[in-house]
Amino acid sequence: MEPKVLLVEDSNSLAILYKQYIKDEPYDLFHVETGKDAKLFIEHHAPQLVILDLKLPDTTGEEILDWIKENEIPTSVIIATAHGSVNTAVNLIQKGADDFLEKPITADRLKTSVALHLKRTKLENLVSKLETKFDRPNFHGFIGSSLPMQAVYKIIESAAPTTASVFINGESGTGKEVCAEALHKQSKRAGKPFVALNCGAIPRDLMESEIFGHVKGAFTGATTDRKGAAMQAHGGTLFLDELCEMELEMQKKLLRFLQTGSVTPLGGSKELKADVRIICATNKDPLKEIEAGRFREDLYYRVHVIPIELPALRERDKDIVTLAKHFVKLYSKQDGKGFTGLSTEVESILKAYPWPGNVRQLQNIMRNVVVLNDGTKVEANQLPPPLNAVNPAKPVVVATPTPTPVAEQAPPPANVQPVVTEIASPTEPQPAPTTVSNESSATFSVKPMWQVEKETIQNAIKVCDGNVLNAAVMLEVSPSTVYRKKQQWEAEDDLQVSE
Repeated sequence: MEPKVLLVEDSNSLAILYKQYIKDEPYDLFHVETGKDAKLFIEHHAPQLVILDLKLPDTTGEEILDWIKENEIPTSVIIATAHGSVNTAVNLIQKGADDFLEKPITADRLKTSVALHLKRTKLENLVSKLETKFDRPNFHGFIGSSLPMQAVYKIIESAAPTTASVFINGESGTGKEVCAEALHKQSKRAGKPFVALNCGAIPRDLMESEIFGHVKGAFTGATTDRKGAAMQAHGGTLFLDELCEMELEMQKKLLRFLQTGSVTPLGGSKELKADVRIICATNKDPLKEIEAGRFREDLYYRVHVIPIELPALRERDKDIVTLAKHFVKLYSKQDGKGFTGLSTEVESILKAYPWPGNVRQLQNIMRNVVVLNDGTKVEANQLPPPLNAVNPAKPVVVATPTPTPVAEQAPPPANVQPVVTEIASPTEPQPAPTTVSNESSATFSVKPMWQVEKETIQNAIKVCDGNVLNAAVMLEVSPSTVYRKKQQWEAEDDLQVSE
């Protein structure tokens, strides 16, 4: 498809002349005479370039330029006028015009300028698409450009167009419902209902009615027929959050629904067909729940087709500050406050804190700050507990089980070293490996656990030819953990080189 160029010119004779100049060029030229028609054309046909006369019958070219920039329309603008001056040109360039042509315009000047800006627009669009694909700062409600989130976006894009069931796992507050909505919005069902149900918040004796509905008289208080979530989501998506909280008998009924696509309202006898895509989520380990007898194995394998592991906020590095700034600006706008950002000290504190409550906790803290304080930048003394006690120089570490001493562990298989998935790298120089003697007077070297962890992960990445995802699978840890550790070590290496 040829690029579109819109000429906004009230003089028909000049429009005919310009068309003659570029009749053999590889783009389509369209002509309108007024600002009103220019706006309509731009809104409906999205030209790559606009050649805009400064004097129009119903408005000015400057007003049209302002409208284009205010609406963030991705088009280049060349101003053409017989009333040009250096000051006018500078003013319009500052307002966002890409070029300035003073009449009379020669054929060579017009062709050169149009070709140059069409090529630039093409390159900018290409770069924008690449950035959207590989480095997206946000995605369907998610905010964050960290590597773990880029991996999540990619899985959502791949899974959304299919009919496969998706199982979202992650700590509380990581955004499981946001993930489910993103899958829905990216799917072919986007125009249909999205119904979310929290299985942990519904009394057990009401669960069947909530999902499958009921008929009048099914139980005390059932005065009318009621559609359940399955029928409400017909044609769209049903999101079942905290699925592991559902009792076993209800799990059995849910499994039958997933197998047949039919529901029978509580107290009724007629089966109804419900065309829904199921997305499930939990903050528990479903395999442990199966082992404990609280979750059906057959249901697990029915819904666990495409797993999505949402990373904890502490694993998302630079996203912490990005999210905090977003919430501060959002709540400042809502509450009429003047906050526009964060102080450097606050950014350091936010990065040092482990965020056990994840994004939800960060959101609530920023809300607290905006409501109870005034200013332009959030300062450290405005942070509520527990952040007001955080020392950025000594990052807080999330508590992890104490590992068994190396000397007491059985020797690992050949070429395999033990893996510790959540031990923070030290901030100070570490002692050299210690030589330990056993009762037989034999000696062996004991390395610090952080060093064992680093060597193990690096070896796994090397074995997998640099593929971090494959290395994570081999190590049986989350890919986000490997990405975070790798970034941390690379940053430390860069810091040492700079020093």
